[in-house]
Amino acid sequence: MTRANARELAIHLIYGREFTGEEPEQVVAARLDKAYYANLSQENEVYTERPSRAQIAYIDNVVSGVANRVDELNDIIRQFSIGWDVSRISRLARTTMQLAIFEILYVEDVPTGAAISEAVRITKIYDGDETAAFVNGILGSFARSLTSEVTQ
Repeated sequence: MTRANARELAIHLIYGREFTGEEPEQVVAARLDKAYYANLSQENEVYTERPSRAQIAYIDNVVSGVANRVDELNDIIRQFSIGWDVSRISRLARTTMQLAIFEILYVEDVPTGAAISEAVRITKIYDGDETAAFVNGILGSFARSLTSEVTQ
């Protein structure tokens, strides 16, 4: 499994938490259970290969991290989605942006450009080109704000 697939899987888990309200650790353990996971491969090709230990650690880190910082992440989305109420943004696009912002701020081995590119790629798959352009705009503005803070 590639990091891109692990990221997509993490988005599925983060997204699912919005409906179940489960604790992040429960979601990761239940969805990555071998028997449960094997059944998912029939629904989506991202589940055809099981994640490695390193990828499970990444998934666990980002699912828990987004859950623990969801208000902070939504505030950032709100700040850069000028003219949009966060509740009007599709859940999947919001989840994808939450993960990308979390990676940019808190996951050292994920370059900013990779986090944004992957968020756009995944959004295109599930939500279409228009939503992907919207996500790209918000994440790009956020990333530029970080570089302007560094240069000040």
